[in-house]
Amino acid sequence: MLPYIKIARFDHWFKNVFMIPGVLVALYLHPNLLQNNLFWPLVIALLATGFVASSNYVINEVLDADKDRLHPVKKLRPVPSGQINTKLAYGLWIALAMLGLAMAYTLGKPFFYSALALWVMGCFYNIPPIRTKEKPYLDVLSESVNNPLRLLLGWFATGTEFWPPLSLVIAYWMIGAFFMAIKRFAEYRRIGNKQQAAAYRSSFAYYNEERLMISIMYYVAAFGLFFGVFLIRYRMEFILATPFIAGVIAWYMHLGYLPDSPVQYPEKIYKQKGFVVYLLLTVVIMLLLLLVDFPTLAQWFPDAPVPRQ
Repeated sequence: MLPYIKIARFDHWFKNVFMIPGVLVALYLHPNLLQNNLFWPLVIALLATGFVASSNYVINEVLDADKDRLHPVKKLRPVPSGQINTKLAYGLWIALAMLGLAMAYTLGKPFFYSALALWVMGCFYNIPPIRTKEKPYLDVLSESVNNPLRLLLGWFATGTEFWPPLSLVIAYWMIGAFFMAIKRFAEYRRIGNKQQAAAYRSSFAYYNEERLMISIMYYVAAFGLFFGVFLIRYRMEFILATPFIAGVIAWYMHLGYLPDSPVQYPEKIYKQKGFVVYLLLTVVIMLLLLLVDFPTLAQWFPDAPVPRQ
């Protein structure tokens, strides 16, 4: 059973923390939601999202096996190393999806459709002939779209019928694309041979360090612009957090340049203790800025609307 548990990557469920901002912003913009009993809906939302994500991880492991055998580390995974019965793995893929989507349906149609979109994007990313993970730039954009989808899942888990601000959704997508592009950059440098890299991932036949770095700069610039729109429109206090957010981005880029960079394996990033402490500090600062008002800022932006409902 252990190999089948491994390919479901339950240890990757930590990525569901990206749902939390959706919950917090929904409660900030619509304080009336605090009257609802949100404990069990949020628990079900986390489980549903986790099972859908695990379904995507399983199909990823199965369909990537041939390419993973060419990777110096991934060749040891359960599927490429021959520990998995493929037919059983396909059954696990469907079972996890059905379980996650069934749980999602209990939380209403907006949450269900968001969970379904998460699963469908996993299919687009992994399954031929679309298989966006093999196409330059689409590989990053189609995988990082899971970020805004998780934002939507957290948002709709609160029971709201409103949609989140588009500026926040796009900013969330772009920062996810930044993290994913840094991962691609580190993988490319780790392999160190363009032909071998292209054999492992077809998009690497097009990429080089310059093209990857240009895309990284585009994603981080787009994040900054859209997040700026969001904070001016909805929460000016976040301006005070921008130096810390910039520090997270700069530090993560530094990690991408390290030999055998840890950003290749985001689930192990916790081992970078200095970065994790700084990231948590930034999160705490943003939480405080979400809860504490600074009236002086309103004098700088007298025409900014008050978004709470």
